[in-house]
Amino acid sequence: MATVSNKQAQPNTAEPKVLYSERQWVPWYWWLIAAFIVALISAQFALNRAALWLYIPAVVLSVLAVWVLVWLSSTSVVVEEDPDGTRWLVTGQANLPHTVVSRSLAVPATAKRNAMGRQLDPAAFVVSHGWVPEMVMLVLDDPEDPTPYWLVASKHPEQLLAAFLPEQQSDADQAAVTTRNA
Repeated sequence: MATVSNKQAQPNTAEPKVLYSERQWVPWYWWLIAAFIVALISAQFALNRAALWLYIPAVVLSVLAVWVLVWLSSTSVVVEEDPDGTRWLVTGQANLPHTVVSRSLAVPATAKRNAMGRQLDPAAFVVSHGWVPEMVMLVLDDPEDPTPYWLVASKHPEQLLAAFLPEQQSDADQAAVTTRNA
């Protein structure tokens, strides 16, 4: 009777290699504001009452404040490379292969308002937070997808583009030099 080891029975499924990763935490001063609000509301509950009226609301509100701030900070942007060489931009449940991106550019903080304002296409895929000032725009060339482009907030847009689309990096650098000289 022949036995097959687990290594032989399972196909070669190598894990994707992470090329870039960032988590978009809320700013540090939001934690201070949350602590101040928790202290203020807890003090209001405890006014002219027993100490229990201070401790219970403080614990409950602290847990709630931490949960809200961690939930707001749950957005992550990851660039992964499969063993076959396909690079993927993954944010939340959405993922984008590098093969469908025709053009890309870093959107500086000064242009974010325009990109998110009147110039925004309603069919675009957007991942944005007010506390992340810069973005990456990825223009798609996929006839099966009605999404014209992705706008993804990033703390380091140049590093994100270099990891996701290194072949377009020289074009982006040239465009940035042209824009600065204009």
